[in-house]
Amino acid sequence: MNRRKTGEQYEQLASSFLEKEGYRILERNFRCRQGEIDIIAFDQEYLVFLEVKYRKDGRMGSGAEAVDFAKRRRIIRCAQYYLMKHAEYASAPCRFDVVSMCGGRTVLYRDAFQTG
Repeated sequence: MNRRKTGEQYEQLASSFLEKEGYRILERNFRCRQGEIDIIAFDQEYLVFLEVKYRKDGRMGSGAEAVDFAKRRRIIRCAQYYLMKHAEYASAPCRFDVVSMCGGRTVLYRDAFQTG
């Protein structure tokens, strides 16, 4: 299976996991010139931009550890663009979460990083 198909498979699993956690999925794979956001959802009043990271096992570290400074910056820029295009969400508080899937275990990191 190629990387794109693997990513899609785990993003679908992450979406199902998040729905069970009470998230309301708005979009998956939002793309713009600034980058891509895997999942955009509401968690109660928060508009949440989520990165999904999969690792077969923990030898290379957790999926969450793969969300480095450069990746966070691209996600933030993409989120800013999304908010510009969707003015109806401009007043919603925002948050950045990471879903790490490693060795059959799913971990949700709420408020994983900040814009500042």
